[in-house]
Order: sequence, then C-alpha cells, then structure tokens
Amino acid sequence: MPEAVPDRPGTRGLPDLRALVAGATAVLAEAGVPSPRVDAIALAGHALGVPNLVLAMAPPLPPDFAARYAALVERRRLREPLQHLTGTAAFRHLDLTVRPGVFVPRPETETVAQVAIDAAQALVAGTDSSAGVPSAAVVVDLCTGGGPIALSVAHEVPGAQVTAVELSPEGVALTRANADRLGLAVRVLAGDVRDASLLAELDGAVDVLVSNPPYIPPDAVPIDPEVRDHDPDLALYGGGADGLEVPRAVVRVAVRLLRPGGTFVMEHAQVQAAAVRVDVDATGAFTDVHTVADLTDRDRMVVATRR
Repeated sequence: MPEAVPDRPGTRGLPDLRALVAGATAVLAEAGVPSPRVDAIALAGHALGVPNLVLAMAPPLPPDFAARYAALVERRRLREPLQHLTGTAAFRHLDLTVRPGVFVPRPETETVAQVAIDAAQALVAGTDSSAGVPSAAVVVDLCTGGGPIALSVAHEVPGAQVTAVELSPEGVALTRANADRLGLAVRVLAGDVRDASLLAELDGAVDVLVSNPPYIPPDAVPIDPEVRDHDPDLALYGGGADGLEVPRAVVRVAVRLLRPGGTFVMEHAQVQAAAVRVDVDATGAFTDVHTVADLTDRDRMVVATRR
C-alpha cells in the first residue's frame, strides 16, 4: 500500500472549507443576496480571522468553525448587512470600522470623495489659480455618518485641515474611533446642518465643502432590506416631500462657509439631479453648477464653484 502523504501546512480541512463556502453561496443566492459567493468567502474569512481570505491558502479549520460559520451565514441570509457581521467596510484606501446604528459607506460615494480629494490636492500642491490662496486646504464634510469621506480626505491629502460634522451621537463616536484607530487628524463635531450658526468660525474660510446628506423622499422606501431595515432613518430620509430639506440646508451652509473659488460637492439621488442644480443655482452664489456621474454612469452629485 502506498505511504500516506501528510497534509501540507495550511491545507488541512481545505476541501471542507470549499464545500462549506459552496453551500453558503447557494443559501445566500436563494435568499437574494446580491453577491452570494463574495459574501460567503468574506464571512468565512471573518470566522477564521483571516481578512481577504484566499481559499487556496486557507488555514486549518478549528473544530467549531462550521457552527460559527453557519450562524453568520444564517444572519446574512436574513439580510443583515455583511458589514455589520464583519464589523468593517472598505472605502477607497481605508478599512473602516462599522457599527449598527450608523450608515454603512457605499461604493458610489467613493466618487464623491474623489472630487473633494482632487480639489483639496490641487490646493495643497499649490496649483490652485485663485489669487491669494495659500498652499493648504480647509475641508468640511457635513453629514459625515461614520466619516468615510472626511477620513479619506485626511488620508489622501495630508496637508488638509479636515472638519467632519454629524448629527447622530453614534456617528460622531464612530468617526472619532475610526480617526483614532487610523491615526488621522480629523476634527469631529456634533452638529445640525440646519443650525444657522454651525461652524460660524469658518465663515468664508473653507476651500472644499463636501456632503453625503440624507436625501431619500418619504415615499421612496428602499427595496434592499440591508438599507431599509438596518441603516438609520436619520441617515436616509432627507425631509420634505422631495427628500431635499436637509440637502437644501447643506447648500445654505456651503454659501456661508466657502471662500470665493471654493469647491462644493454634494451627493444626491439620480432622479434629483435637475432639482438640486436648480437649488444651487438659485442661491446666486455659485458658478459652473453641474452634475457629475458615478462609476455606474448614474447622476450622483452636484459640483459647483463659489463666486
């Protein structure tokens, strides 16, 4: 009889893991999860304590793995957000801590952050053509949620002075925790964009104002259970019949805070593009008011320059 070949290090239990992941993928697909295999692998990696798990390089499975993995898969089958289960969300170049009760960062908002980052980088590099503007960048992120935009600006534009404002105490605490963990200098404040005195000390001194405010109308309840049942209403619904009460407040703050030549960037729903441009134009305070699409070619944000 041929001599048995011992398991290679790190491969013991691998066939079982592949089978478990395949089964989890089928379960999640049947439940309507949009990316069942990606989620099944992510949950396996989380259960193993191996971020970015590669199945071909998986470690041996601990005895309780199957039970713990099945529990995670069941929660995901019931459409609990993947980020709530793993406790993290990738946003641009950062891995952010995520907690229930705070809006989960979305990939489409990465393009909103990009516009703000580009504007800030131009200032820090000294390439801004506005007369008298120093090679620095004062950036404000309103309705920051857990801080993905503000933290990305601070990470990618080291010379920027970033202030993040959020109404919910949970969001403020999470943004501060993410900033501390990542070692990023972001001033995090509790505040309401409808407060006429918000950040009054920065009136006329801000170079870039960016925001991903709540903007969903009251009659447009999200279809996805992950959003509808788990993201806080405060982060979803913008107020008023059209969902634009909070975004209009953000526009008013931008008029007050931005210096001449400053950049305004605000996310909105695809169907709101024309209405938001009208609102920004109506202030008379901006030039070059235009809509920018995201990576899926959906109208995602308004961009304008302060007169």
